[in-house]
Amino acid sequence: MDEFKFVSVNLQPVQNQLQHRTDGLSSGSLVVRRGQPFTVTINYAGRPYDPLREKLQFIFILGPLSVEVPVSSYGQPSSSKWSAVLERGLPNPSGSRALTVSLSSPASSSIGVYTLQLTVQTRSSTKTHLLGQFTLLANPWCQADSVFLQSEDLRNEYVRSDFGLLFKGTPGNVVSRPWSFGQYEKGLLDICMKLLQLSPQSQTDMKRDLLNRSSPIYIGRVISAMVNCQDDKGVLMGNWSGDYSDGVNPSVWSGSADILRMWSETQFSPVKYAQCWVFAAVMCTVMRALGIPTRVVTNFNSAHDTNGNMVIEEYYTEMGEKLSIGRDSIWNFHVWVESWMKRPDLGQTYDGWQVLDPTPQEESAGMYRCGPAAVKAIHEQKVDAAYDVPFVYAEVNADVRTVIIRDRKILGVSVDKERVGALICTKRPGAMTMLDITSEYKTEMVLSSAYAFSADVRGGEAAPARVAPQGLAVSLQLLKTPIIGESIAFSIIITNQASIPKLLRAHANAQNKEYHRNPFGSFWEKHHELKIGPSETVTINQEISFNEYKLKQVLEDYLVNLAVVVEDVKSQERVLASEEFNIHSPALSIQIQNENVIVNSPQVAMVTFTNPFDVAVTGELTVAGSGLLEEKIQIRVSMQPREAVRRPVRFIPQMTGAKMLYACLVLINLPTVLHGFKTLSVQAA
Repeated sequence: MDEFKFVSVNLQPVQNQLQHRTDGLSSGSLVVRRGQPFTVTINYAGRPYDPLREKLQFIFILGPLSVEVPVSSYGQPSSSKWSAVLERGLPNPSGSRALTVSLSSPASSSIGVYTLQLTVQTRSSTKTHLLGQFTLLANPWCQADSVFLQSEDLRNEYVRSDFGLLFKGTPGNVVSRPWSFGQYEKGLLDICMKLLQLSPQSQTDMKRDLLNRSSPIYIGRVISAMVNCQDDKGVLMGNWSGDYSDGVNPSVWSGSADILRMWSETQFSPVKYAQCWVFAAVMCTVMRALGIPTRVVTNFNSAHDTNGNMVIEEYYTEMGEKLSIGRDSIWNFHVWVESWMKRPDLGQTYDGWQVLDPTPQEESAGMYRCGPAAVKAIHEQKVDAAYDVPFVYAEVNADVRTVIIRDRKILGVSVDKERVGALICTKRPGAMTMLDITSEYKTEMVLSSAYAFSADVRGGEAAPARVAPQGLAVSLQLLKTPIIGESIAFSIIITNQASIPKLLRAHANAQNKEYHRNPFGSFWEKHHELKIGPSETVTINQEISFNEYKLKQVLEDYLVNLAVVVEDVKSQERVLASEEFNIHSPALSIQIQNENVIVNSPQVAMVTFTNPFDVAVTGELTVAGSGLLEEKIQIRVSMQPREAVRRPVRFIPQMTGAKMLYACLVLINLPTVLHGFKTLSVQAA
């Protein structure tokens, strides 16, 4: 009878990827998760397979590393070692024969693209056959994996979901904007694997890098550095200058797939440009694609403590203008990611969420990266824990020292221990709403004065007043929620708590600012002289017109720094009250004509926008949706004041499950970016 002869192999991609929950991930190879068996079928000719006469051996190859695993006719697949167990050998009536083998990897295997070979040894020959490649990912469904996550709902949210919300603005006026993580987009997983392959660690010592890729701690540090381009062939270049003429304004991005594709298609040249939320959202995409549970987190009033003294100093002139002195700063918001993993280097107490920050702020062990810093270590003030815990701790807990100066002389000082880290939040699992996670970072739930100021707009009360030793109390109060195109109305409230009358000078000042730095120059100021009696309260109402505060550069985040310095003419004592707030942009509306959305069935969405401005506007509307639209739809729109525009968008869903259709309108003559989104559940046919 003929000798046993290998004919072909079937890696069973559809069946394996469904079982491994990697269905939808687009790669040139089979995609499976570590610590979980997958099956391959070997087709052969000749006489039936006889384990006593034929020795079959699989070889798993990762770069210079390889492991040889003989096929066993008995036993169970293992999650602690590489194994190959024969399931069955079935003769086929047509004459062809097949063996089904269950292959499994340890739950501590290195993540990467493996080559699979089969060696067939008979009495007369030994032949090695190339079977193909498979991509091995981390496995949050496997209890032995260091990224294991207990809840199925959380695994769906933090690994499988391909869309989310990013939070921006100020603590009392949080703005949410949609983001498409897009890890199921064509070829995206292969691009994500490239970040590991092109890292300096891999280029310097590939073998060591591949061995280290078993650890999510190591992977997190590599990806944190590779998402920015400071030290390597990283994905994104940061730009906070306001000049984006040779690239893309960071406010215009709405998904990660375009960015990662552009990086790949330009031979891994950095994509221009990003700011913190773009860096974080792209890192979230890469980590979810690699199988590591990840979420995007926003820290409001985020301190950047360059000298490590846990104090941020802010300087104002006697007229209330904020000065750019010193390297420390407070960002209105800063966005990073958290990834879920065990921390054997720190002990079980610190397992769970870890801060990773790809925005290049400070070096960590010689590279621009940050983390993983255990959230529990930050909460417990364990600043000696690896990695970068002191830096993140300062971002959420630093004190703010406000100094009024004139001719380099200090006129007044106040310290605020509550403002930094006023609100820390992420998207709520399974809902398009905000989840407050401040208490996971901070021992006391405190709200900053900025939070109270903005939040109290709705309650009609002023924020807590700043009180001077001589009994002068000053506060600011917004009279209505600021909306782009409308004036900003606010009150200065001054109370004389002393038993004698006072002659006062009040200097009010407003400055445009960007979220990450001190403001430059005043765009509005007003000065008042007034007399105030004992125990009297005086209210000064003010209004700033849209023409006075509108910007030239396209920005999502209209932020204003408002300050008033009240001076007691006789005692020369000064009290400063200052607040920063964001101005609302109008939203786009998306409605689905048929709420019962079926996969592969044509659907229609209606995008609606009403121009709220007193001027005509023109812009470009972009509509996209991963798994819903193959290509983005771009439409030029022009609208007269108060005019409504309605645009139908036709799409055919390609994947089942929760999906997001989102729209972005970039206005040209009135520089702002508007967003809208609609989540929908695509059902099987």
